[in-house]
This record gives sequence, structure tokens and C-alpha cells, in this order.
Amino acid sequence: MLAGKATWDDIGSALVEHREFLRRWAEEQDVQTNEVQRAWALLPGFLSLADGRPLDLLELGPSAGLNLMWDRYRYRYRTGEWGSGALELTGDDRTPPPAELLARRVSVARRRGIDLHPVDVTTDHGARLLQAFVWAGQTERLERLRRAIEVAREDPPELIEGDYVESLPGLLADRREGTQLVVFQTASTMYLEQSGLARVRAALHEAAQQEPLVYLTTGRAPDDDGFALEVERYPDGRRRRVAVFDFHGEWLDWGR
Repeated sequence: MLAGKATWDDIGSALVEHREFLRRWAEEQDVQTNEVQRAWALLPGFLSLADGRPLDLLELGPSAGLNLMWDRYRYRYRTGEWGSGALELTGDDRTPPPAELLARRVSVARRRGIDLHPVDVTTDHGARLLQAFVWAGQTERLERLRRAIEVAREDPPELIEGDYVESLPGLLADRREGTQLVVFQTASTMYLEQSGLARVRAALHEAAQQEPLVYLTTGRAPDDDGFALEVERYPDGRRRRVAVFDFHGEWLDWGR
């Protein structure tokens, strides 16, 4: 339908005519979502760990890398605004980030992501693929996604196809002098076995022996209500929870 080959006005005919396509889709296509609204909850986390150096970003499981573009969006909270861009993100900031945090400015030197099946939204197929996984009737979410795709097309991030559990040591060894390496993920490591998660943290620890790095990560909140946003600093692995937010980034409790 997104490609104009079918219409909502005649679903029955579409199911018959495109039966083979739909069968292959259901059997072969992995679910691919890239919820850009999560960047609204992630931004204060990035600002809280910035140390004045440009950031060297590496996202684990980025899909199309739309959250790698977080510094190119505009944000609004009850305590202030941050950034500029065609896409504005806001939400229910139950406990908003402090105004002094939103006063910080950062720059991004590089943005990379590694995914088993990265999505290239510079192509029509890639853009339609992400839109196809937006739930029916969520017109606001769909419009937000389309605007983020436009931003990404202007200057796409570097997306690498591969298994980050296997490739992480090599990616971490590629450091840019004078930058702060920030590794981050949202909802990606929850699909790993414990052994894979242990290998990720071991790689972070080992890479930080040469120069410290920061890991911004999400996990289940203690009461299973949303994600817990945590900052881990390596090589010592010191962990601090900085916020809890909705799975899709619709609300934020900063400092919880």
C-alpha cells in the first residue's frame, strides 16, 4: 500500500493479488522498528555524560540509525528546549531534566551503528519498510518517523551490517583522537543471551583499558514500568541509573 500497489479501499482483492508477497513477508522479514521518540528520553542522558569533547557515537542495534541523529532534532521539556531542526520531539516529562542540563551544548564527531540487518532509509524500500511496522492508526508516530527519515537522508550515519557481539572489539579499537567514545543501545541487548551480554561488557571493559569510554544503555525498570536508562563508565563498569522512561519514549521520569 505504501508503494501504491494496493489500497485500503479493497483489502480483499489486495490479500488475493499479493498473496505470495505477503507469505514471503511473514516468513522472511524480521521486524524492524526505529522509534525516534526515544531520542527525547535519551537526550538528557547524552547531555549528562558529555565532558566537553566531541562525541564519537556507536549504537548497538540501530536499525536505520534514526536515534544516531539525536543532535539534529529539536526538543521541548517543561524546563526548557534544546537543539533545532525540522523534527520537534516532546512528551510527558513527569520529572523533567533540570534547566542547567538542557543548557549544555555538544557536538558529534562521528556516528556509527552496527545491526544484523540495517535499514537504508535513503532508498524507497528502506523508508517504506520502517513505515510498514508502525501500528495502524498511529498517524502522529508515522509523521514523526517520516520527518526523521528526511533528516537522515540529508547526511546518513554509517551503518554496518554484522553481529555486534562478534564485531564490538574491533569497532571499539577504532577510536578518534580528541573525542569521547559513547556506546549506546535501546531495546537491543534484551534479545541477547546472558553469554552474549557478558561478552559485550567484557569488550567494553577491555577497550577502556587504553582510554575510558561511556555506555548509555536501557534495561527493564525495577517495577517493569518502562525502561531504566543507565550510564556505565568503563573500565571499572560503574553504573548509575539516571531516568526511567516509557518503552516508546512517550513519558520521562528524570532522576528516578
